[in-house]
Parts: sequence; structure tokens; C-alpha cells
Amino acid sequence: MYINNYMYEDNEIAAVERAMIAIRRRQRRRVLAKSQGATGPEFEVLDVIEGASEPVGVSTVAEALSVDQPRASRLVAAAVAAGLVRREADQADGRKAWLVLTEAGAAAMEQAHRTRQAAFAAAMAGWSASERAEFARLLTRFVEAGPSGVSEESDPR
Repeated sequence: MYINNYMYEDNEIAAVERAMIAIRRRQRRRVLAKSQGATGPEFEVLDVIEGASEPVGVSTVAEALSVDQPRASRLVAAAVAAGLVRREADQADGRKAWLVLTEAGAAAMEQAHRTRQAAFAAAMAGWSASERAEFARLLTRFVEAGPSGVSEESDPR
């Protein structure tokens, strides 16, 4: 096993790192999205729109996905072309357009939730209800706490 000067002595921290790397690699391969029939990266636009608490524009998509504005515009255009998203004019500023899920986009998200939740349920099939609750609590706490300062650009892998 390769050991470098950056290795933590805390085995649990190292285990979390390995798990997070495995998750990231699966996300890059888009394993769950492909199993849902969503093979294009424009599917990520749907997640951004659904998860937003405010109206979403292209710049929101760019920021949420950590891509530049032209790339976000292409992803949004692909989602619009696929019939998953539509643009609606901002009533206060006609120059702006908000992104809204179409019926097909909402149906795709419902299917995505069912597929993801089924995959998570299968992964935790042998867990007790209290283990699932504790995992959900701790994972939520971990995600809310960060590490927002870690970016893929700073990750040597």
C-alpha cells in the first residue's frame, strides 16, 4: 500500500476519504443516472432546478455544477432540447429567463429518486432501522459541515 506524508493517523478519517473517493468515481461514471436511462450530463441540470429554493437561471446551474457559463448554457440547452426543462421569462426583468422542470423533467426526477432510493435501500438491506437513522443523521451532518473548501482541482487523483 502506498503511504505518503499526508496520511492521517486516524484510520476512520482515512476510511471516510476512501469512501468519498469511491462515491466520486461512481458519480463520474454516472452509474445511477445510466441505470435511469439518463445518459447525458444535462440530467444534472434537473437536480439543480429541483434542489433550488429560489428561481434558477443558467448562472445558478454553472455555480452549482462548478462549470463555466458556456458549459452551463450547453447543458441547459440540451435539457431544453430533451424536453426536460423549459425557460420562463422573469416577469420583473424580461432579459432574464428562469429554468423550470417540464412534466417530463418532473417525471424523470421522480424516477431518479425511486432508482437512487432503491439503490441506497439495497446497500443498507442488512442494516437495522436505528443504523439507517444514525447513518442518515451523520451523513447529513457531514455534508452540512463541509468540506466545502475541497475541490476537484486540488485533488491530485
